Amino acid sequence: MSESSTRLSVFKTYKLYVGGKFPRSESGRVYEVTDPKGKWLANVPQSSRKDARDAVLAARKAFGGWSGATAYNRGQILYRIAEMLEGRREQFTREVADAEGLSKSKAAAVVDAAIDRWVWYAGWTDKIAQVVGAANPVAGPFFNLSTPEPTGVVTVLAPQESSFLGLVSVIAPVIATGNTAVVVASEKAPLPALSLGEVLATSDLPGGVVNILSGRASEMGPHLAAHQDVNAIDLTGADADLARELEIAAADNLKRVLRPRAVDFADAPGTDRMTAFLETKTVWHPTGSLGASGSAY
Repeated sequence: MSESSTRLSVFKTYKLYVGGKFPRSESGRVYEVTDPKGKWLANVPQSSRKDARDAVLAARKAFGGWSGATAYNRGQILYRIAEMLEGRREQFTREVADAEGLSKSKAAAVVDAAIDRWVWYAGWTDKIAQVVGAANPVAGPFFNLSTPEPTGVVTVLAPQESSFLGLVSVIAPVIATGNTAVVVASEKAPLPALSLGEVLATSDLPGGVVNILSGRASEMGPHLAAHQDVNAIDLTGADADLARELEIAAADNLKRVLRPRAVDFADAPGTDRMTAFLETKTVWHPTGSLGASGSAY
């Protein structure tokens, strides 16, 4: 090959992330993704209802092992995700800059904040139970203990505008507390989300704990909201009309619903998104008595 020959670029093929694997949409459909100025970036899978069902099955299958893991182990894995993202910082800076129309320096700041957010939630995995759990005072010779438990499979409609920091901010608290997630990425800026799947696959996170779909929330959302094996739904990325429709559908099996609200994802996160998808289990246990005096311990 002569030095003057022009080398053809190798364009990246973006795929879904379901059950720890990278399938194309079973429908074979794709749609074009462009930057804010209309420049073509990639063709990405347009997920179908079948893809959504497959993601729910994968999330349910992974739930037992992930919720049963120690909080310390979950924290290690979330920290490992941050490590892997740090190693691919330049790639994500480029993708976020293209997706959101940001300068390289501003995109780098967004990626750094997203990495730091994984670290922040990694530190909470073995602490949230101490904050929201309780030993309750009761009138009687009983221990009365309340402890948090994960809700189950959570559908997350990712933010439409904040394609990476917002995405991490809604995924990390869901899995930090032992839930598994089916994520519908931003429709107009899905590339950072689909690339995140590649990071998750190499971060010790069991397959199925996070499943990432690209496509139309208006197409997949109603099916996921009505799905009987989905336990909760985060409507952050839904507009007002879609959110109302999905909340009605979610009522059929009493799903927990986190309604959309204005959020600046650059602000310091609190514990609200972790507690939104936790159940409280309260256990009564007799204390017993010691000796003839009847004193209890």
